[in-house]
Amino acid sequence: MYRFAMKFLHDWKEQPDRKPLVIRGARQVGKSSLARMFGDAYFDTIVEVNFEEDPKAAGYFKTHSPSKTIALLEADQLTDIKPGRTLLFLDEIQAAPEVLASLRYFYEQMPQLHIIAAGSLLDFVLEEHCFSMPVGRIEYLHLGPMTFDEYLLAAGKEKRLDALRNFAVTDTSFSLLHSAFMEDFRDYCVIGGMPAAVKAYVESGSYLAAERIQESVLATCRDDFSKYGKRVNHSRLQKVFSRLPLLVGQKFKYTNLDRQEQSRELAKAIDMLELARIIRRIHHSDANGIPLGAEINERYLKILFLDVGLLCRVCGLSITDIHNASDIMLINSGAVCEQFIGQHLLYGKKCYEEPHLYCWMRQKRNTSAEVDFLVQAGTTIVPVEVKAGKTGRLKSLHVFMAEKKRDFAIRFNADTPSVLDIQTSVVGKPTHHFRLLSLPMYLVGQTQRLCREMI
Repeated sequence: MYRFAMKFLHDWKEQPDRKPLVIRGARQVGKSSLARMFGDAYFDTIVEVNFEEDPKAAGYFKTHSPSKTIALLEADQLTDIKPGRTLLFLDEIQAAPEVLASLRYFYEQMPQLHIIAAGSLLDFVLEEHCFSMPVGRIEYLHLGPMTFDEYLLAAGKEKRLDALRNFAVTDTSFSLLHSAFMEDFRDYCVIGGMPAAVKAYVESGSYLAAERIQESVLATCRDDFSKYGKRVNHSRLQKVFSRLPLLVGQKFKYTNLDRQEQSRELAKAIDMLELARIIRRIHHSDANGIPLGAEINERYLKILFLDVGLLCRVCGLSITDIHNASDIMLINSGAVCEQFIGQHLLYGKKCYEEPHLYCWMRQKRNTSAEVDFLVQAGTTIVPVEVKAGKTGRLKSLHVFMAEKKRDFAIRFNADTPSVLDIQTSVVGKPTHHFRLLSLPMYLVGQTQRLCREMI
């Protein structure tokens, strides 16, 4: 199944000053499959070293001489490794983290050899490593679940993806496709973006086949808890893992996880799950300027889960629940739709950039204004709301636009596309005019393009 990150890999391959590449991401988002797909497409051969299956292979990298390492690998695998024609793929590198340090010598002494490394729980290694990291001599690719657009490709609906890519705000005829896209959107919400689940559904046409894969992914995540070290109680970690998906879309409070537990201990469990990239903290930003991360307040946050399909599975939602809902925005108080939009915005940047996403929560007492997400389009801060209501119900957005004097915002809902000129109505604030781009959920993959066209 094609991943859009393939274009980045192709560009990386052609760069004369490229560095060894490390693919980072949660378990089972398709890191190894992507590397193999890339190798099959652009190289004569792939030499794959799996450090979990072959622990002794780490010893080949202890020398500071890449030519000696390659000679040992060739003898071990009985194959030639030819720079420019062979992809050296180092899988499950978290099992031999010291190999990361040796990649600097390949960059310095054998830059013509293409090397890709990948591994789950790699962030644990990067946080606790006791070796010298090759700073400036490796680069990263951050991989998330398959996007809705990638799902359309996998499902053989290339023409619908073309329609999304060619969508223009002025095209009123696009609304004729709305019902078909909403059906695809509902399917994706249940199937999600974990590649194995998408593959199972596409090949069988069975939602149950996708559900079985999802249960397997969730079980694997739980099995990994033993690898998190001794910094957090496993039963507490299990409890937090099962309850966090139920809090997506809400202002996070530790008491909503467990009133009996100390927030410090719960925070440790959340730290571990975030290092595993199973969840993401969406921190509040004051949003007075860019970068958004310069004005965060870590006390105020929301939680985003790994994948919308896994969220539905944890919450016990089935395809019938999604398709029979009169308004999908109301399912789990809108958490499904907010998860869908959030995970796409999180990984909507360039794949070499560390994924970050922000929200806005008014800090004044006796007020409850919140904007779901904030994104950066060039030098412009764009507030993003995930709502079912009409313009007059966007109270929090009105507050944000009036206070920050922004002139462009996006709303995602289940309606057809539109552009509205809005005048804020906030008590005690002068009126302020802004444009609201209202988009159906399935156009989230076009967010950056549409922002560039309208700002």
